[in-house]
Amino acid sequence: MDPPRPFRSPRPGPTVPMARGLRGLAAVSPRLPSPGPAQPRAVSSPFPALFRGLGLDERPLERPLGRGGAGDAKAVAVPGPVQRQKEEEKDKGAALAALPTRGQILWKGRGDALPTPPGRATPAVSTPCPPCPTPVPSPETPPAAARPAPGTKVVAKGVTVPVGLNFVKIHCQNEAVYQYHVTFSPEVECKAARFAMLKEQHAVTGDVMAFDGSILFLPIQIPKVTLKAQRSSDREEILINIQMTKILEPSSDLCIPFYNVVFRRVMKILNMSLVGRHFFEPAQATTLQKYSLHIWPGYAVSIRRKDGGLFLMVDAIHKIIRSESVLSVMQTIHSQSQRTFQDECTKQLVGSVVMTRYNNRTYRVDDIDWDKTPKDTFTLASGQEITFVEYYSKTHGITIRELDQPLLVHKPKEKQTPEGRRQLQMVLLVPELTFLTGLSDLRKNSRMLKEVMWEMIQSPQQHYQRLTGLLRRIRDTPDASQELQRWGLVLDTDIYRTQGHVLPVERINLRHRSFLPAEELGWHREVTKEVPIAVISINSWLLIYPKRLQHLAKDLLASMRSSCGPMGMQVGQPAVQELRDDRIETYVRAIQSSLGSQDKVQLLLCIIPGGRDDVYGAIKKLCCVQSPVPSQVINAQSLMGHPGKIRSVVQKVLLQLNCKLGGQLWGVDIPLKQLMVVGMDIHHSRSQGMRSVIGFVASMNHILTKWYSRVVFQMPHQEIADSLRLCLSQALKRFYELNHSLPMKIVVYRDGVSDPQLDTVLKYEVPQLQKSFHTFQNYQPSLVVVVVQKQLSTNFYCLTGEEFVSPPLGTVIDHGITSSGREDFFLLAHHSRQGCSVPTRYICMWNTANLSSEHLQRLTFKLCHLYWNWPGTVRVPAPCKYAHKLAFLVGQVLHHEPSAHLCEQLFFL
Repeated sequence: MDPPRPFRSPRPGPTVPMARGLRGLAAVSPRLPSPGPAQPRAVSSPFPALFRGLGLDERPLERPLGRGGAGDAKAVAVPGPVQRQKEEEKDKGAALAALPTRGQILWKGRGDALPTPPGRATPAVSTPCPPCPTPVPSPETPPAAARPAPGTKVVAKGVTVPVGLNFVKIHCQNEAVYQYHVTFSPEVECKAARFAMLKEQHAVTGDVMAFDGSILFLPIQIPKVTLKAQRSSDREEILINIQMTKILEPSSDLCIPFYNVVFRRVMKILNMSLVGRHFFEPAQATTLQKYSLHIWPGYAVSIRRKDGGLFLMVDAIHKIIRSESVLSVMQTIHSQSQRTFQDECTKQLVGSVVMTRYNNRTYRVDDIDWDKTPKDTFTLASGQEITFVEYYSKTHGITIRELDQPLLVHKPKEKQTPEGRRQLQMVLLVPELTFLTGLSDLRKNSRMLKEVMWEMIQSPQQHYQRLTGLLRRIRDTPDASQELQRWGLVLDTDIYRTQGHVLPVERINLRHRSFLPAEELGWHREVTKEVPIAVISINSWLLIYPKRLQHLAKDLLASMRSSCGPMGMQVGQPAVQELRDDRIETYVRAIQSSLGSQDKVQLLLCIIPGGRDDVYGAIKKLCCVQSPVPSQVINAQSLMGHPGKIRSVVQKVLLQLNCKLGGQLWGVDIPLKQLMVVGMDIHHSRSQGMRSVIGFVASMNHILTKWYSRVVFQMPHQEIADSLRLCLSQALKRFYELNHSLPMKIVVYRDGVSDPQLDTVLKYEVPQLQKSFHTFQNYQPSLVVVVVQKQLSTNFYCLTGEEFVSPPLGTVIDHGITSSGREDFFLLAHHSRQGCSVPTRYICMWNTANLSSEHLQRLTFKLCHLYWNWPGTVRVPAPCKYAHKLAFLVGQVLHHEPSAHLCEQLFFL
């Protein structure tokens, strides 16, 4: 990937720097429906000489600026509305028979327009929707007496398992929280002065309060009152008017923000340091001297309201801090590559997260300003001009030793000014005073990575002990427990425990046999000893490698021939191209000449030296964009070792090759007919100005083993997807060409959306998907949109004997800790070999397919078995995983849209 160019700042005015399976498809007419009407769219160091040599000393001082198989070919008439309804009811009955129902259907309806989910309470959106018609009772719709009361969820039946979670129940002892509006007469502009004057009125307000300058929260009720105070600056008398505006329930959403503020005070009472949004204990840090690393233990804590009440979420976490400063890293880069020093610094540092020890704040490095040094000045809020050297000396008592170092640039998110304008400030950081965090470039050192992970990984029992240890510290510290009791908050003495249910084990289907996988194990042995669903023979292919790796190429060919037989594959003799060196130009010329001389090449396989990401990128750009052909790039290091390891690697390579050529490895039973499953994910590049990439993957057959893929580029860091209408329309056209029918149920799994963006998905993305149906006449399929969230702090524990372990695969929690306003559930679909089990959260945003919560859970668990890069279950449904791999390859390596010739092959695996 090309390194981002150094940031060249303009010269605006001064800114203060901020310190901070049913088989077969229903056949319909083979005629493609005609498109509908068009729709609108001072200490000596090597650095002074170094930077002077770069020309950084000859400039005036400047002020600073401050981030498949085809379906049934039989033709029948296109179904009309009545016939389609009958067929849907028939399909629905078959699906219900195939999937044992544990829960009830909570809502139904078709809903044309957006943004209210069918049968759900209307969310607070700007455009109201007409109410959905009352559904007619049917065998799948429970009578009114049997339906759950509003605000409750049906608990699924089946095999249950006791599950503990890293949630602690909070009991509110106060009857209410009272909200008041506070005004000052005459007006007091200074917020600190407002705080001070109100605090003096504790005889009336009491000692317990939360005040933001105008809104006051108290645990007690007081009458409307006018109080007198004196401004300390000019001794002027100020009248303080306090009037009650609301009486809030203690567990109200409006109370949660300042409950979190209260708990932050509790953590500070326990002598924990706030870094970002989490608390750490530097005094308990583990030091790895030989790697210059410190590992800080800490906690992520937040108070949240769930359908089971108010909870404290606690997660035991760690933060990795480097002992050496960013300046030391830059010195190391200079000693290794003087000629490309600036480019290497930009490549290694931009996008990383650094921490300033003097205030324990973290920043993302967005650029490096080579034109500024600590000797430059900036303007304080008082208007005083001051250099960075003087500022850090006076404010923090820190002496900056290197005066010719450049400054790091951090660009905060846009902020709204009091005048209503948006401004983008910049924070300039001194490399000498900043330290890298995380494992960004440490991953290349496998030994270091293992030692670091050994210190950080915690078993479920260890995780549980840390959580209960924190609860015990709060309970045994009088000031901490009193801080909570002032607001009537009482924590349980143990974690929250509930009953989960375990989904049935899924049957894995190959061509000649089916089997149930062993518990917590994959099926690598079966897929490497049995014939997969569809096999593509490799007859015309190229093998390219440098001459010095000749022995590895021979071993690879021998191992491929010995391993392909049991897997039902035929691997012919390749056309071999031996390179004289391993330069990028040599690889590119050899590939271009070989592809040009061959009539039809099925596959290109290249062996490259270890650590050559540039060679990998060049090969992928050539084979995915310019001269489309399925390609496989093998790192030479993976072919080194004992024969057993090499055989295992080659077996995985053969499976990947079959996928990339259009083969199908394994499947599961899919009971729903006429179904299309879609996966979407977005990749955001860490490089400045690089566009975000949407990966879109859709199933093309009834057993969900053939896939169609597309990518769409959009603005940098834009999360909500554009152009979904085009993607789904093209996928539907291709589905019709292959199956001679259109899907009547479409289930979309949308990955990577946070809670604040959920309503935007509902109002913006769902209508795009619905408009794609207008491409075809009289086509109204049912649509389900599910948001997938995997970046969670939720952990599952299962008590076995006297010790906590990971729960079994397929464990579902769909009550208690789920959202009270949305239809969601937590599913643990994978096995964690180390550490705690982190589930994935699924939020159903739209459902016109009458899929019950139980059906959605079963379908999701099935899809977690279909990721062909791993013979086992994965955390998210396979289409999401495929979409992620596709978006990552395009956004990180290709930077261009892949050729349309590859859209039906999993070339991105």
